[in-house]
Amino acid sequence: METVTPEPDPGKSSPPLDDSKNETILVQNDGALNDSTEAELTKISLMRALVESRDPSSKEVDDLMLRRFLRARDLDVDKASTMFLKYLKWKHSFVPNGSISPSEISEDLAQEKMYVQGVDKKGRPITVAFAAKHFQNKNGLDAFKRYVVFALEKLCSRMPAGEEKFLAIADIKGWGYANSDIRGYLGSLTILQDYHPERLGKLFIVHAPYMFMKVWKLIYPFIDDNTKKKIVFVENKKLKSTLLEEIDESQLPEIYGGQLALVPIQDS
Repeated sequence: METVTPEPDPGKSSPPLDDSKNETILVQNDGALNDSTEAELTKISLMRALVESRDPSSKEVDDLMLRRFLRARDLDVDKASTMFLKYLKWKHSFVPNGSISPSEISEDLAQEKMYVQGVDKKGRPITVAFAAKHFQNKNGLDAFKRYVVFALEKLCSRMPAGEEKFLAIADIKGWGYANSDIRGYLGSLTILQDYHPERLGKLFIVHAPYMFMKVWKLIYPFIDDNTKKKIVFVENKKLKSTLLEEIDESQLPEIYGGQLALVPIQDS
């Protein structure tokens, strides 16, 4: 496989409640946190006590969610708690009803730029986003951000019990400056990194034209180190073979030589 990592230059837990009421609730039995280290289990308890003392609504959140925030901050309880409390404040303000209705994001849904289908070899749901179908939302940045939240809710709802991540393919074929939306890209990045940490398992960027790299250089400094490690630029000649390392052919979208037709995310 020839891939290029992007560089700037070119125990038991409390009752479960996940990122939104539309997400699949992860049933936490004795084995739910089996892949946690002793340090993680200890720090989950410390973090829970801290955040519950500052925001009582934290009691509704499950241990898996707290663990994601801890892992995003290298198990630093104070930093993870600050990050989590910021998330709660944002969620109560930006998504007051707990989820985004399709009627709120009709303009972005009409572009049919995001699809889902199948799971990878680890059981993570697969999403494909077509950058050339995206145009700046006429209703402003917040309208597009609501679309991003809706899409993440849909992806999380497709996760089987015990799975917390998804795999994404960003297809840049046909992208031009008319599709460029740096504010939208950065807004999406904030929602993913700050409010849905440890949800992205891997991101393949395919069919990236040269001029896209100019925009990528502007975005790259805002990507945190944990996220950077999950991003792979794929050469066109190695596209199918690279994807097959993570995805069985039976689960690979037809457009990449697999067997599954893509489904618009709103229909998933």
